[in-house]
This record gives sequence, C-alpha cells and structure tokens, in this order.
Amino acid sequence: MKELFSLNKYFVRYRLHLLGGIVFVGVSNLLAILPPQIIRYAIDFVQDTLSVHSVFSSSAFTTFYENDLATALLIFTALVIILSLLKGFFMYLMRQTIIVMSRLIEYDLKNEVFDKYQQLSMSFYKQNNTGDMMNRISEDVSRVRMYLGPAIMYTINLAVLFVMVITTMFNVNPEMTLYVLTPLPLLAIIIYAVSQRINKRSEHVQKKLSDMSTFVQEAFSGIRVIKAYNRMGEREVKFTEECNDYKDTSLGLVKVEALFAPVMILMIGLSTTLTIYVGGRLTIDGQVSPGNIAEFVIYVNMLTWPVASLGWVTSLVQRAAASQKRINEFLNEANEIENPSKEPFQLKGLIEFKNVSFTYKDSGVKALRDVSFKVEPGKSLAIIGHTGSGKSTIANLMCRLFDVTSGEILVDGKDIQQLNLDDYRNSIGYVPQEVFLFSDKISSNIAFSTSIANNDRSAIEQAARDAVIYSNIKDFPEGFDTRVGERGITLSGGQKQRISIARAIIKNPHLLIFDDCLSAVDTETEEKILNNLKRLMNERTTIIISHRVSSVKHADEIIVLDDGAIIERGSHEELMNLKGSYADTYEKQQLEQLRTAG
Repeated sequence: MKELFSLNKYFVRYRLHLLGGIVFVGVSNLLAILPPQIIRYAIDFVQDTLSVHSVFSSSAFTTFYENDLATALLIFTALVIILSLLKGFFMYLMRQTIIVMSRLIEYDLKNEVFDKYQQLSMSFYKQNNTGDMMNRISEDVSRVRMYLGPAIMYTINLAVLFVMVITTMFNVNPEMTLYVLTPLPLLAIIIYAVSQRINKRSEHVQKKLSDMSTFVQEAFSGIRVIKAYNRMGEREVKFTEECNDYKDTSLGLVKVEALFAPVMILMIGLSTTLTIYVGGRLTIDGQVSPGNIAEFVIYVNMLTWPVASLGWVTSLVQRAAASQKRINEFLNEANEIENPSKEPFQLKGLIEFKNVSFTYKDSGVKALRDVSFKVEPGKSLAIIGHTGSGKSTIANLMCRLFDVTSGEILVDGKDIQQLNLDDYRNSIGYVPQEVFLFSDKISSNIAFSTSIANNDRSAIEQAARDAVIYSNIKDFPEGFDTRVGERGITLSGGQKQRISIARAIIKNPHLLIFDDCLSAVDTETEEKILNNLKRLMNERTTIIISHRVSSVKHADEIIVLDDGAIIERGSHEELMNLKGSYADTYEKQQLEQLRTAG
C-alpha cells in the first residue's frame, strides 16, 4: 500500500467528492438495514396473528384478522419497496461521487505523467523504450483508477455496512452474532496470504504487457524494413511467443485470484448454516423469534457480496499498487536538465564553447574532447566531419538537450545552465538530423514551432518557398491541408527535411541550427535552399552541421571534427590552402559529383 500513498494528494483535492460519497454510502446502507427489520416484524406479526386466529373460529373474527393481516402485509411490502428505491437512489449518488472522483484523478494522473515525460532529459528516453512508457500512462493508470474508484467504493461500503449490520445483530442477540461471524477471521487470513501472491504476479503481468507493447510499437514503426526484408513470418512467430508469455503470466495470476470465489461462498454458506442452526435452538429456548432468524439470514446475505468482493478488491488494490510502483519510478525520476531561472532572457546570438567535453552516460562513448570555439552574433559557423565525429552532439548541447561533462557553454557571456531555458529554446530554430513529422496536416507541421495560427497561410507558404518545398506541396491533392502519415511516412526523405527546415524558418529565431538537414536533397535543390538561407541568416547566428562541403563552404568559419576533437578551423579558402582533411574531403566529393553527372 505504501506505493499508493502518493495518491493521497488527489484525495485532498477531491475531498468533497470523497466525503459526499462516504455520506451517501452511509445513508444507502442505513436504508438497507431497515428492510430486514421490517421483514422480522412482518414474520412475527403473521405468527402472532395466526396464533390468535386459531383461538377464534367464528367467521366474523376470521374475516377481521384476515383483513388486518392483508393490510399489514401490504404496508410492510410498501415500506420495503420504498426503502429499496431510496437505497438505490443513494447508491446512484454514491457512484456519481466516488466513481466520478476516480475519473477526475485518472485525468490528473495521466496529465501529471505526460508532463513529467516532457520534462525528462534525452538520456531518459535513451534508456527507456516507448512501449513501456505508453503502457505506464495508459494501462497502469487505468489499473490505478480501479483502486481509486471501485476498490475504495466497495471498501467503504463494506466497512460501513459491516459496522451497521454487526451492531444491529449484536443488539438482537450477541451469542447468535458471534456464531455467524466465526468464519470471518479465517477469511481474513486467507485473503492476506493470497494477496501477497497477487501482488508479485501483478508486477510480472504488467512487465510482460510492457514488453508486448514495446514489440508491437517497434513492429509498426519499422514496418517498411520488415516488409523490405520479408520478415513478416518471423515477426509473427516472435509476437506469438510474446503473447504466450503474457498469457501464461496472466493465467498464473488468474489461478491465484480464482481461489477467492470458492472460499467466499464456503464461508458465507457456513455462516448461513450456523445462523439457522443456532437461531433454531435459541428460538426453541425462547430467546429469539422466528423473525430474528429470517432477519439474520438476510443480514448474512447482505454481507455476502461485500465480503465476497474482498478478494476482487484485494486484487484491484494489489494490481494498482504494482502499477503505481511503476508510475512512481518515472514520477520520481530525477530530471537532469532543470530550468534554473524564471528571469526573462533575450538571446543576442553570441555562442561560445570553452574546453567542452561530453560523454554519453548510457553508452560511455566520449563524443567531444576539449572543444572550443566562438560564434559572434549574426555570424555563421559550419561543422563538418565524418559520421560519429560529434557534430550532432554539439547541436544537442547548444539546445541544452544534454549538459556538458566538463567545460562550459556560454550564451551571450552567461553559462547556458543558468539561463531561463524556456526563453532560450524559444529563441532557437533547430532542424534535427532525424526529421520527425506529426500525423497532421502539412500546414500544422510547418507552424508547429511557433504560435502562428494555422490559418495564417501566407507565413506558412513563405516558409515553404524558402525551404524550396512549396511546389511539391501544391502538387499534393489537398495542398497544405494534406495529412502526412505517421512520422511523415507518406513523404520522401528530402520532402520531410525541407518541411522541417520550413518549420524552423517560420519561427524567425535568433539562433538557427541545421543538423545535416540537406543530406536527402539533390545538389540543385540544396543550392536553392542555401541561397534562400543566406538571406534568412542575415543578422542571425547560424550553425550549419553537414558532411557535405557544398553545404558549409559559404560559412564565416568552418571547424573540422574528428573523433570528437577539432582538427582544423578557418574559412573555406583557408582550409583549402591547408591541404588537410577538409581539402581532401572536398576533392573526393567533387570527384563523386563528376562521376555521378557523367
């Protein structure tokens, strides 16, 4: 239960719903207690009436008692019906408060988890798979809701009903009550023992479900690769194995839970038998009436479902505890990237790296080694190097998606880790190497980076023109209203890159970062985009990362990375005169273009 204590803040928030539910539970159970008493009076009244009826044999007295008996029974019946209707009404109110509370908490909890996901650093996403995260915000939260709603409602109902019924039974006859309650301690012991197994198996079930969700998510995301290599059959076999593991684990939990129902029925049946046997003996001795026996039997049956639901409620609580434990693991995850300040920040564009080194914690790979450079406001810096040289790491550090391992990054002379992160990132236009488009309209994807409304079509179209994607979009059947598939699957690699460039351009940022974003376009289109960017880069600090010399040669300064370290720096002409790595790369790419053109 300690894992569920973190939910107490929600009970405080929705205390009126909870308190109202408790009141309605009490009223509905009070109304449930009265009908058995009326039935007891009815049975005793009938018995007394028949006893008197046997004394008087004349037709006049017979008619009188028959009419009196019929009238009394009608009254008793009407009272029972009225009380049952009132009980049903308050049970409805009970559900409208407690169950509604659980839905409201479910809504808040999902938002809290999602908000936490968005705050966590990139290293968290490198260490956790998407399927597991999706399962925690959906399946796990749903199981927690079952604790917040049905489990709490039935627990409160059982507690209130138990107190009322036992108090009423003791007032009638303590000895008979004790006999009826004899099986209940044994029932509590069994519930405690089995609940321990339920808790462990619930955790295993949730883990298997996360594994299966991850497998399915990866299969759908990589469907093109699966089809291209004709591995559908192997994936199906693997998925069957995952399903069998989940099925076996779930059946193990079901087998344990299945013990509850027979045990409950046995205990309730034993209580009913004891009620009739002990009640019969006490009736013979004159201590209770036949109506009391009927009353007790009804009370025992009233406790049947609440007591029988103990097993189900225990299962819900154990499952919720296992799920909340998984949720808490993420909610309690320390965020490596925190926003240290709320002080407004206006970026001017001075970027400086001072002896920056960086090592990825998850893999231990040292991506940067003592890197230093400075970019003046309004100037451009190009970074070129082979795959794995650390180019994209520099872009990630500039956006503060990671923090440096050693050294420091200064923005306008201030440590990047001391800036208002929200304001700083709002000043950046970032085109990542791995383009991501949302399953939405093209216009929405372009306008995503800014608060510009989607109906400001002129700004969207201008950004598309600058990114040399306008004509392609216009050729689509629905133009800018064309919906792209998941991750932009309906578009080519070059089209996705250019839409991503338009997304950065429309933001009109103070710092532009292009991370190898022209790798999928041809050289002619690349030249058009670069010519448009020259105009846009005016008075903006620009970082261009590429493995193509043609993309970086116009930059004010170029640095060449190799194995995380700067091996050359200077303008295009200066680097060509060095006859080093940069010049060698340029000559190879020129020969490759000539070979392709030929």
